[in-house]
Amino acid sequence: MRGTIRRACTAGLVIGALVTGLGACTGGSGDDRAGKGRKTGKPVATACADGTFTWSHLTERDRLTGVSDPERLGKGGGALRNPMRRVYTPSPSVRADGPAPSPAEILFSLGKKTGEIDSDARTLAQADDTWSFTDVRQPAPELDNDRVKPTTAGEYLQYAGVREVAADFRYSCPGGRTVSGHARNWTVDFTVLTGCDERPDSPLAREVARRSCERTASPSPSGA
Repeated sequence: MRGTIRRACTAGLVIGALVTGLGACTGGSGDDRAGKGRKTGKPVATACADGTFTWSHLTERDRLTGVSDPERLGKGGGALRNPMRRVYTPSPSVRADGPAPSPAEILFSLGKKTGEIDSDARTLAQADDTWSFTDVRQPAPELDNDRVKPTTAGEYLQYAGVREVAADFRYSCPGGRTVSGHARNWTVDFTVLTGCDERPDSPLAREVARRSCERTASPSPSGA
């Protein structure tokens, strides 16, 4: 069973990591198409089993999923009390313009393309393992699971994010039929401890500053 890596950071530095095993993979929109065919009495085209994926326009970027308001801690630091509010909910997505393999198979190919999945198997059906990345119903990571406790006085806030990957694909069958589509999923999720006095050094940090630091006129005291 393979999972995604979860990281916790403080002021831009990694302070720990957990490997989290997630649930088994599901997928297969073919049953839905077959059911529709039986109801209408019309033949339903199905994807070939021995096609080849070609990927293009691959993108990877960090997406902010949650952020807290800043708060000031007194001597010795302590637990942050302000919860993170969700600003984005990541979810796997697969779209195709015709008969294509199951979403799980498409995400398996995308995972191999991005390096998220290390497997010599040609298809997910032939693999001896399962990966959370191939589950189109994989839930978004919860917020506030990695609550970092500062040990010194200061003003702090937390934010969470994921690394999102997306790409276009073409699935070519031996007979010449080609299906095009787009797939998206997230990989690493992380929690970061920072403060409004930290200089934003990335698009994600600038979004945090805009959503939390500029939004809050004054920090809420929680132990000063």
